[in-house]
This record gives sequence, C-alpha cells and structure tokens, in this order.
Amino acid sequence: MLTAFLREHPMRELLKGGTRKLYPPAENRQAWEKIPEVYRQEIRKMAEEYAAAPYPLRTATGFLAFVRNGDRQADEKGYFTRRRKLCASILNCCVFPDAETDDVVDGIWLLCEESSWVISAHNVNPIPGAPKAAEYPLPDVRKPYIDLFSAQTGMILALTASLLGQRLDAVSPMIRKRITEEIRRRILRPFMKTDDFWWMGIRRKDLNNWTPWILSNIMVCAALDPMPAGELAVLLTRACEMLDRYIAILPDDGGCDEGAGYWNMAGGALLDCLILLETVTGGRMTFRDNEKIRNILRFPLTVEMGNGWFANFADCDARPFISGERMETAGRMLNDPALTALGTRMRGTVADQLNDVPHLTRALDLIFHAPAGEPKPEFLNAGDLYLPDLQLRMIRRGGWTLACKGGHNGESHNHNDTGSFILFLEGEPAVVDAGNMVYTAKTFSAERYTLWNVRAEWHNLPIIGGHEQREGSEHAAQKVHMTPDGLEMNLEAAYDETAGIRELKRSFSLAEKGLRLTDEGTLQNGQEITWIFLLRRKPVWENGRIRAGNLMIRCPEELAFTAEEKPVEDPRMARSWQGSLWRVRLKSGKLDRFRMIFEFVKADREA
Repeated sequence: MLTAFLREHPMRELLKGGTRKLYPPAENRQAWEKIPEVYRQEIRKMAEEYAAAPYPLRTATGFLAFVRNGDRQADEKGYFTRRRKLCASILNCCVFPDAETDDVVDGIWLLCEESSWVISAHNVNPIPGAPKAAEYPLPDVRKPYIDLFSAQTGMILALTASLLGQRLDAVSPMIRKRITEEIRRRILRPFMKTDDFWWMGIRRKDLNNWTPWILSNIMVCAALDPMPAGELAVLLTRACEMLDRYIAILPDDGGCDEGAGYWNMAGGALLDCLILLETVTGGRMTFRDNEKIRNILRFPLTVEMGNGWFANFADCDARPFISGERMETAGRMLNDPALTALGTRMRGTVADQLNDVPHLTRALDLIFHAPAGEPKPEFLNAGDLYLPDLQLRMIRRGGWTLACKGGHNGESHNHNDTGSFILFLEGEPAVVDAGNMVYTAKTFSAERYTLWNVRAEWHNLPIIGGHEQREGSEHAAQKVHMTPDGLEMNLEAAYDETAGIRELKRSFSLAEKGLRLTDEGTLQNGQEITWIFLLRRKPVWENGRIRAGNLMIRCPEELAFTAEEKPVEDPRMARSWQGSLWRVRLKSGKLDRFRMIFEFVKADREA
C-alpha cells in the first residue's frame, strides 16, 4: 500500500511540499498561550508534584531482577517515573516561560547516561539464534536494541530539543548535540543498519503493535533530526516498507485481536505514522479513503460496550485507557460522527497520556487539538456488527449488549477463550471476561497458561471431562457463521483429542428479553461436563436459576451448582473490577450426548 504509492511518488519529491516542524516551539508564545486553561493548570500542578522528588535511580540490580525472579517493576518503576517527570517538566517550561529548566536538563542528561533505553523485560531480541536473557542479563552497550520504550525515549528527547531548543542552548549547546548523537547512536543508525529486529517483519512475519508503535516514534526522531532531506526520504521509505508488512497481516475488517486497549498502540500508533507522513509531505501522502485503514481506525467504536466499557477478549482491560484525542482525530479524518463523539467523551487529561506510558506526542496532541465540541450523550453503534476475520460478533437488543467470538487460541496476547462471550445489561457488566493483569516474567513465557486469567476454566466456556481448551492456532472455532440474532460455531477443535469430543456446537441468540445460549454435542464416552460463567455480581442459586444482581440465568434442571468468589487483588485488573468476581460452575452427570440451553434474562421478570 504505502510502498506502492512511493514507487509512483518518491518520498524525496513528496518531502518538498511538507514541514518537519511537528509542534510549536516554546518561543511561539501565541500558540502556547492558546492552550486551554484546564490543561495549563494541570501541567503546572503535575510538574510541581514531580519536582518535589528527585529523579529515581535506575540500577543494574533492578535490571537484573527480571532474570533473577521475574520482577519487571524493579526496573520499570524508576524507568517510567524518570520519563514522566521529564515530560511534565518539558510541558511546564513550554507553557510557563519563566519556569526553571534545571529539571529538564537533569532529566535529559540522566536519560543520555543510561546504558540502555530498553526495559529489562525487552532486553533480548526474539529471533531464532539471538542471545537469551540468561546469557545476557544486562544490556550490551555496543549493540543498542530498539524496543517499544527505547524508541519512545528517543521521541521524548527529540521533542525536547525541538520544543525547548533555544532555552537548552542558553544553558549549553552541548545538550542538544548530545541528544542528537544519542538518538542517532541508539535509534536511527541501528534502524538503518540492521534487519534483525523482529518487529521489522523481515525475519519474523507474526507482527503486532510493536511495529507501528516503534515506527511512530522513530519517524518523529527522524523528522526532527537535522539530517538532509535525502537521508530522511530513505529512512521514511524504509519505515513505510515495515508499516506495509504490519498492515498486510491485519484483517480486512480492521479487527485487533489484542483487544481495544491495544488499539492505543496498534491502530492508534498507525494513525500517528500516517499523520506524520501527511505532515512531512504537505498532505500529498494520505490514505484516509482506504477501506482497510478506515476499518482499523474505527475498531474501538466497533467493540464499545458503553459507559467506558469495551469487549475485552485477550490481554485487554475491561475499562482500558484509550487515547480519546486519537479516536476523535480519526473520527474527524474519516468524517465519522460516532467515532468522533466517542473520542470526545474519552479525551481524558494530560496525565492520562503520560501515566499509560509516557507518550509526549499524545500529550501534545491533546493540548493543541481542540475538542470537536461538547461531549455528546452515549452514542453507541446502532444495530449489529460482525468482524468476519476476527470472528467477533457485537449485537444489541433492548437493554442487552452481547460480545461473542470464534477465533482461535493462537491470537496475539491470546487467552484460551474461543467461543466465549461477554454480556452487559443496561450498560453494566453481568457476564464478564476478567481481562489483563500486571505483566510479569510469566506473561510472555512458556508459563503463560499457568496464569488463571488466561486459562479457559476462567472464561465462559464448558469444561469437558476435566479438559479445558488448549492454546495454539490449531485450536480454533469451525463452521462459524453469523445468524440474524447472534452467532453459531463448532468448538470441538478448541480442545485436544484427549477430551474425546466428536462434536460441540455453540449458538448465541439475543432478543430484547435476553440471551439464549445453546450447547449441544456428542462425546466418544460418557463424561461429566462443567459449564463456567464468570459473573460480576454474587450469584444466588434459586431452584435451577441463578440470580446475580439484576441478572437471572435459567439453567437446565439436572446441573449441580457451585460458586467461587475471586477477590481481585491484581492492581491492573482492579482498575476495572473492584472487589470480587464470581465463578459459577454448573456440573452435569456423565453424558455422551447433550443439548443444554441457558437463558439470561432480567431478574425482575421472575418476580
């Protein structure tokens, strides 16, 4: 797509019509004085709070903790605090020209003195034959690696030099020179001289959000570097080749199998790349009318459940942080009122843009891009939606919202959840997906599927004779097709052969009165089957029915009920689910053939 365009319109010619000035420098007082007062005061307060404490240390033993005991936070806490403090100080000096620059200068120098801008959990390159963490538990300063956050660090420093260049030069011209050389040494030269980084898509083809996220930051570093236009043209062309590889692996329906929360640094980062290309080419390189791009940018709207909730299959939070300004900008670009309105409602604060990860460009976009208008009332997609590549069905009837999926168990950030579903009643969660937890060494290792929130036995699925679904892309839904009121699929392949399943068919049908879930199947031998439902409210068993808040589940009479409280202790998960979740188990006797129907209705219908 991008590369084909550049074959007819060489980047070097396109650059003649654009600009490399991405944001107004601090001396442009007219631009900075126009920033809304609410953001000006937030920036001042945030900078004062960070100024109250010194920049934290980043130690070798903190870095080693990931290899020694799987602790990511020992390195990441200080790492990200340094960058957030610097970003707050930068913004403060831009908004208030009399603000002291010492915190900015100290932050720049500390980052330039770090042995590596890579976090401890990303210290190795997952290419076959590359060094393993156990072999190189500390970074090799001779071979800079580019991960998500090294690229983001380069972006922060490049913007610092661009925004505060005159004030930094007044302290010492060496500051900007040091920034330029460190970005070139750690980011731009490695980017141009190696094909080995997995996210480039040259040696590995299974790309994810790393590709656009890293490239969006590298492109900022390049645009703001004083390199000649010819060199910039070569670098941007190379970046476009990698973006093409990423876009090629995405489904045409625009679905992000990593979930809505990852759109922030997947589709949202792709948006960052496309906007930068428009900027540096004066709008001559644009893909706003491309259907696949439009679908990618609309994905958060597609999976919105309402009231700040999103369908959160895989490693996605139920209430994720998504850059509202990026959604709003995408909505304006696409002339999409619903996406624009969703973005306006979720614009958030400057701190939001830095607390997710310290993304200075997103903070600048927020304060310089005025809202599209007053936040509108809840504006949900009307009717039914289906993403055929992702096999994700979104359907609304009356006060109900259903998200259900087919897919497979080898998706990016996968949970073993093929055939699972999420059900909301009147804008609030009823049957849920627990979502994500704080990342540890286990999260992306061979031990991933020992984590409770990843396993099928904590999703809304049947367990056959003690066998739950297995990981791997071969464990997939089959014969998936949309129906007028839901979705149907076969799930036998989602389990391994030892489960002895000849056929397992699941169908969802949503009406204004509620959801009808039907599971029917044939087993090789008689086995006990346990149906799992993960509920938001405490369940009470009432003569074959489960009452949980305003939800009632009518169950087959022959099933035995048990329930287990799951206190939510993980701090990341607790941002969505305060208190507890509840896992219901409905167990059958030994069956070789079955047809079970579960009806989810409003509890007050049973009064």
